[in-house]
Amino acid sequence: MGSVTVRAPAKINLQLAVGGRRPDGYHELATVFHAVSLYDDVTATEAATLQVTVGGDREIPFDGVPRDDSNLAARAAIALAEHAGLEPEVHLHIHKGIPLAGGMAGGSADAAAALVACDALWGTGLSRAELHTLATTLGSDVPFALMGGTAVGLGRGELLTPALARGRFEWVLALSDEGLSTAEVYAECDRLRGRRVLPEPRVSDALMAAVRAGDAHALGPALRNDLQPAACSLRPGLRQILDIGDEYGALGSVVSGSGPTVALLARGTEHALDLAVALGASGACQSVKRASGPATAARAVEGSAARRV
Repeated sequence: MGSVTVRAPAKINLQLAVGGRRPDGYHELATVFHAVSLYDDVTATEAATLQVTVGGDREIPFDGVPRDDSNLAARAAIALAEHAGLEPEVHLHIHKGIPLAGGMAGGSADAAAALVACDALWGTGLSRAELHTLATTLGSDVPFALMGGTAVGLGRGELLTPALARGRFEWVLALSDEGLSTAEVYAECDRLRGRRVLPEPRVSDALMAAVRAGDAHALGPALRNDLQPAACSLRPGLRQILDIGDEYGALGSVVSGSGPTVALLARGTEHALDLAVALGASGACQSVKRASGPATAARAVEGSAARRV
């Protein structure tokens, strides 16, 4: 029985500039996506009907992941099958390494992985451009999981331009057992802003220069997220994590996406270990992960005779 396993990365937003609400209900965004080395694996296996099962790392609660066709990976398989004129006869097993509702696009990573895995399993032979088009119908973050690396996102985040990024950045990720609703965070952002007229969101020149140069010391102060005040309003404990980052010399700290994950930029691997230990001892977060970026896009995992690409 054929099987394909695809690994897709988490993302953090180095910058998330949020404009006003559009007529379609989304907000206009200008963001810099950055893939980091925290991953979900999706294994697609031939089956008589569409099935979804879920497992995961011990530190990542996954009970809340849907096991039906409301799961974003299942929706990706259905979309690809419809596009190719096939039945979605596949068993998708999702192994979670990305926290749920943490602002790191774990569900979007699963959808991207499912697209790549089912394309290989069914031999549909779609180009990356065709997969990207399907990805845009599934969610704003799904196209970036197909691209990986670092990229500028406009519109609602789906209009992507790859960004030149030199070197590696070392991150410490402060995780929470309890996620935040993206819709609630955006609603709180709108409430806090009131009726202010908002400028068109744009990407910071200083941040992009730091990314191009691979300069962590310049990148830290440039990290920005317009949703951070809203996330901190809904989850006041996030401020303690940001303060700990300052106390222990993080080059910069930012709530990732809609939160509640906080990404802290370290000076290097040894400093990342020190930051992780300090955060773990503080009790301010439920768990801590270290990661580096930019990470690669959704890709087939090598090393198993049962997997084919």
